[in-house]
Amino acid sequence: MADQPGRRGNAAGDMAAAQRYERSMPRLLLFNKPYGVLSQFTDRGSPTLRSTLSDFIAVKGVYPAGRLDRDSEGLLLLCDDGRLQARIADPRFKMPKTYLVQVEGDPQAPELERLRQGVRLKDGMTLPAEVARIDAPDLWQRDPPIRERKSILDSWLKITIREGRNRQVRRMTAAVGLPTLRLVRWSIGDWSLAGIAPGQFEEVSTLAKDRGGGT
Repeated sequence: MADQPGRRGNAAGDMAAAQRYERSMPRLLLFNKPYGVLSQFTDRGSPTLRSTLSDFIAVKGVYPAGRLDRDSEGLLLLCDDGRLQARIADPRFKMPKTYLVQVEGDPQAPELERLRQGVRLKDGMTLPAEVARIDAPDLWQRDPPIRERKSILDSWLKITIREGRNRQVRRMTAAVGLPTLRLVRWSIGDWSLAGIAPGQFEEVSTLAKDRGGGT
């Protein structure tokens, strides 16, 4: 059958259009930040050499959506789109962030309930959180390892918050008498660390509908 007028090249045109559309979509990287790495690409003015994102990520035009403290590990999202960045980082959207937290002590029901209901910090009450005591998760070894004291018990908690205050999870556990020994952010919204080794990143599609969990 002869080609119909105006039909030639449609497949190639459709592919080119799809590629242009894909290039116009925001880029989103899921990075498993190791302990001791700054959540920024440069460290100007520091008297000592500190590791930054540039040691691990060579993708141009992406920036962290939010932050993760140098002494914390786990999921850090990076993107090249301001609206997506705000959606992820702005506390107004209440995107859930889940942490695996090793604490010093033996948490009991009263401490767990205080964390769930909200605790008073210097900058005010925290919002209610989801808190559960869990078995030690199967995580990579931290470098350097935490300092363990045989005479003091340690335990693991899974904590989900919808705020973004400075060092919030560490301050929450300290407020109920459970100092944090190790903190790993496991997920933000529907994005998680599953399958991503420390120091590695994965680029994911932003086409999925509402990966967020906003209200």
